[in-house]
This record gives sequence, C-alpha cells and structure tokens, in this order.
Amino acid sequence: MSDDAGDGPVPAPALARAVRGYLDHLTVERGLSANTLSSYRRDLDRYLRTLAAAGVEELAAVAATDISAHVARLREGDERHPPLSAASAARAASAVRGLHRFALREGLVAHDASRDVRPPAPARRLPRALDVTEVVRLLETAGPVEATGPAAPLALRDRALLEFLYGTGARISEAVGAAVDDLDVEEGTALLHGKGGRTRAVPIGGYALAALRAYLVRARPVLAAAGRGTPVVFLNARGGPLSRQSAWSILRRAAERAGLPVDGDRAVSPHTLRHSYATHLLDGGADVRVVQELLGHASVTTTQVYTLVTVERLREIYATSHPRARG
Repeated sequence: MSDDAGDGPVPAPALARAVRGYLDHLTVERGLSANTLSSYRRDLDRYLRTLAAAGVEELAAVAATDISAHVARLREGDERHPPLSAASAARAASAVRGLHRFALREGLVAHDASRDVRPPAPARRLPRALDVTEVVRLLETAGPVEATGPAAPLALRDRALLEFLYGTGARISEAVGAAVDDLDVEEGTALLHGKGGRTRAVPIGGYALAALRAYLVRARPVLAAAGRGTPVVFLNARGGPLSRQSAWSILRRAAERAGLPVDGDRAVSPHTLRHSYATHLLDGGADVRVVQELLGHASVTTTQVYTLVTVERLREIYATSHPRARG
C-alpha cells in the first residue's frame, strides 16, 4: 500500500498484507489491466486509512457499519477528498466487497462483513423525449401515407412502423413481433406481447391507424408476394419478418432526414418514441397508472421516471415564462 503523508493514518500491517494478497490475486488469477488494478489500489488504500482512523487493525474486526460509513463518506467527501459520484462510489464499494469476499475464501475472516452492504444507486438518467413538433417531423420524413410508385410499399411500411411505435408506445420487439391478427383496425386497438409473457391491448391513435390501413391495403400484399407467407405485420423487401435491426435502420434514416441527432447521448432510438409517447400522455393529463398499463410496466415505479421528465419540462416553461422566475 502507498504511504501518502497527510492522507490519513497508516493502515495496520495485517490490513496492508490482506490488500496486497487481494491485488496479487487480481493480477495473477483475474488478469486485470494495470489501469484497473491502479483504481482498485487507490480505492482500497482509502478504505484502509478509514479503518485505521477508526482504530481497526484487521479485517476480522470490521463490521458492516464500518463499511457503510466508509461508502457514505465517499459520497459526502471530506477535507482531503471531494465527494464522489454515485458511479465512482459504487466502483469503490465493489473493490471493498471484493476484498472481503477474498478474505473469507482465504480463511482470513469467519464471515463477510460486506455481504449486506449495498453500493449507492447511480443517478437515474431521465429518458430522452422528443417534443411534439420533432415527432411530427420524424414521422413525416419516414414517407407519405399517399406514397405511390415502385418505392411506395417500403415508404408506406416505414411510415406505418414509426406511427405504430409512437401511436401505441410499443417496444421495438413488440412492434416487429406483432401479427396481423393482433390488430383490430375497426376498433382501433392492438394486442402487444410484452416482457414476461404479458399481453396487453392498447388503443391505436388515428394517425397511426390511417398509416396502418394504407400499409395493410396497398403495401403489405406487395411485399408478402415476395415471401413464403408470414403472419407478422411488418415485412422486409423479401416478404419476410422485419428484424429489429432493420426497424432501427428505418428510424435512423428518418431521423437523419428530419435533422434529429443519430449519434451521441441524444441520439434518436426506437425507445425514444416510447419515451415520447409516455411523456406526451402525462403532459396531456393522463394518470400515471393508466400510462403504466399502456406501457406494460409491471410496477408503477418504473413508469414514474416519466413524471420526472414532465416536471423538468414544467420547470423549463416556468423559468422562461414567469415574470419573476429569475432573480
């Protein structure tokens, strides 16, 4: 272990030996890279100095509360260290837990004090949602519902696919897996087969329904004639089922034509349309539990992340609209 003057008490020899043994194990048995080992060494050095400051001289004397306090201190920071992000603190906690598991396997301790210590949860990233004008631009560049000519079948398919994704909130796997018999164009509903074998019926919006009708009547029979027959709604140029990758490509091309980002953190993805669907429903006053059912979430907790998006949007509107929002 390093002996950094002014970085806290020097760890007891028994603690330092345990860490050296663990790092040797990671080097020889796990073959970790030099950079990863360096990170582990720094994280464990700080952990041992925390233990030394508490008067702990061997791993067998460590309690779960010592580890929890160390992780909390990582997040809070101190006079020598700035606060760590949740992700960095989780990495440091992982190193500590690995050390204790190693000590248990090697017989250095009788039990793993870190077993019930949970690393800090990373900050939840808010879903990327398009605004309504961006969605309209994206859908319209996919292809016109009135398309004619040799390219019409694929253009009608592309428009119907993207309208379906946004109009129903379907996952990409649910869209490409949907069968013709899952659609009720008279009632305007679709049966979606989601995760865990769960099936749900969802309404299809009027624009999506018009695009689907145009595709089913004027385009799908043309595409199906090139294949061997399949019940799925969306077909490729050879008459077979459209793959998830192909659906992704359709969206990417439409996003490029619409001038929307296709690379980086704000890149438009199939899930972007699902996020936008949920966000726009909540913006329009839909109850979060109704949106939960429409999205096919097993728990409303999963859906509530979208309410954070709408709060952020309300905050933006307030900041730019209220005469006394800015000090």
